[in-house]
Amino acid sequence: MKKKISVVIPAYNEEEIISRTIDRVLAVLEKNNYSNYEIVVVNDGSSDKTIQILNNYSIKNTNVKIVNFSRNFGHEAATTAGLHHAEGEYIFIIDADLQDPPELFPEMIKKMIETEADVVYGVRNSRKGESLLKKATSRGFYRTFNMLSDFKFPVDTGDFRLLNRKVLAAFNNLSEKKKYVRGLFSWLGFTQEPFYYDREERSAGVSKYNYRKLLRLALDVIFSFSKKPLKIAFSLGIFCILTSLALLIYVMVSKAIYAVPGWASTVTIIVFFGGIQMFMIGVLGEYLSIIFDEVKKRPEYIVKETFNIGKNNEK
Repeated sequence: MKKKISVVIPAYNEEEIISRTIDRVLAVLEKNNYSNYEIVVVNDGSSDKTIQILNNYSIKNTNVKIVNFSRNFGHEAATTAGLHHAEGEYIFIIDADLQDPPELFPEMIKKMIETEADVVYGVRNSRKGESLLKKATSRGFYRTFNMLSDFKFPVDTGDFRLLNRKVLAAFNNLSEKKKYVRGLFSWLGFTQEPFYYDREERSAGVSKYNYRKLLRLALDVIFSFSKKPLKIAFSLGIFCILTSLALLIYVMVSKAIYAVPGWASTVTIIVFFGGIQMFMIGVLGEYLSIIFDEVKKRPEYIVKETFNIGKNNEK
């Protein structure tokens, strides 16, 4: 194939598997005669030997390009950095854990050509090695997101996808700092086609996302892509006002008929409305925190050094 292929791989503390990942990607590229390629691996501030392993690959193969962060900036920032540095016409995004098989690259390219799609995104038929709780929370998140969002997001997907240069250029023009990559690709539009596959079990290492981080990510995504929580908070406020008026009428009528002790109902009402107020303040606080992060205009990530890449970039 004459067109250049870029494979973007974010990596964080993946010393146990990163060699296998690069070897399998290289084997797929060589087997299918994809001689014009680059593998852009972003080391997201790993504290293990990931960067040393990557450096050895970059010395042996100049098509293996390394972006080394100054510290851990997170998976989304690492993926974004890889896309900022990708130069190919066909760009794959794949995690370092090998749960998304690189052997599917040729089929995804074939589908993109046949359907004239701009994006071919992976949809998981099955998710091996994941607990029922993880699967349930993932399904619940996607469906909640679609219920709250102004646009539809494909369910049971991840970052595993193929995109063309036109979509990459549009993504790289986005100026927001706190990105949710797969959500933004859906938001960008273009012609997108699903690619169904069976996700493999992680063969080495452990997931870097615990439930606390997943919950924080879910909240960030919902508040970044939807204004409906504000509308819900407003509706809840109206409901509380109407409820308080009804309670006021009830208390006045009750007092006219018989004596009311008073303190229990008063405390209950105060606690109820206090909770509602704190909830609405919390919703506003989430939106304000997003605005706060954006107005500071700090870069999404800081590059400490690069290997086999011309000029260091900061975005």
